[in-house]
Amino acid sequence: MDWIEWLKVLALGIVEGVTEWLPISSTGHLILVDEFISLRQSAQFMEMFNVVIQLGAILAVVVIFWGKLWPFHTRKKAVAAPSGTALRFCDAYCDHEKLTLWLKIIIACIPAMVIGLPLDDWMEEHLHNATVVALMLIFYGVLFILIENYNKKRSPRITSLHDLRYRDALFIGLFQVLSLVPGTSRSGSTIIGGILLGTSREIAAEFTFFLAIPVMFGASFIKLLKFGLAFTGEEFAVLIIGMVTAFVVSLVSIRFLMQYVKKHDFKIFGWYRIALGLLVLLYFWVIR
Repeated sequence: MDWIEWLKVLALGIVEGVTEWLPISSTGHLILVDEFISLRQSAQFMEMFNVVIQLGAILAVVVIFWGKLWPFHTRKKAVAAPSGTALRFCDAYCDHEKLTLWLKIIIACIPAMVIGLPLDDWMEEHLHNATVVALMLIFYGVLFILIENYNKKRSPRITSLHDLRYRDALFIGLFQVLSLVPGTSRSGSTIIGGILLGTSREIAAEFTFFLAIPVMFGASFIKLLKFGLAFTGEEFAVLIIGMVTAFVVSLVSIRFLMQYVKKHDFKIFGWYRIALGLLVLLYFWVIR
């Protein structure tokens, strides 16, 4: 594979690392970018690559938020539970607040699992195209602007992850189902759900990052199983380089978004989505 192809791999990794976390649709961007800088790989490999490359981005979340996510510690506490029981171990070595957070994350992932798994092949066949991506970019761009205008008159009732109730997590999880349609944006749909629910922008973004961990690991595992593990050396190198690039870029993107939402709303992403969606429609319906 020549150096131009390796540059394309790097470009796809950069696109994934930026768009996975900003509410502008990573899958949609990868579908569109593939139109112009497609790799000389099989369609089956690219279908798997566009999902599994997201593992690199997910690892960035684990690294940045490790302190908030790791539910165990090594300093044993005195506990009253009977010796040798699982409850005693949990009381002694587990952080109950973080375990509760993981339970909320799991609850929020259930709707996407129940609805997404049976429909995965159908959506891959019927919805993964530029027209659907463009329309979803525009629709949710308008929605972001309208919701932010509405949100100006409200004060958030949820300003910490501790305030997030189980039913709140399930509500956000229902919004995550919307992101099964390419062009919607997983982060965008869950952030919209969080804001409508009454979370602060910081908590909406943070919880969205955490939801990505089980969702993307699960989606990647399914795609790897469908593709099989019989990679050629070149395919394996392409996948690893794409994932590493996505990981490095994601470290920057996540930190940028967390700083950005402290002082700004999401309207700029809404306008970006609308502009990009119109350009895509212009290209695919008129120019191409």
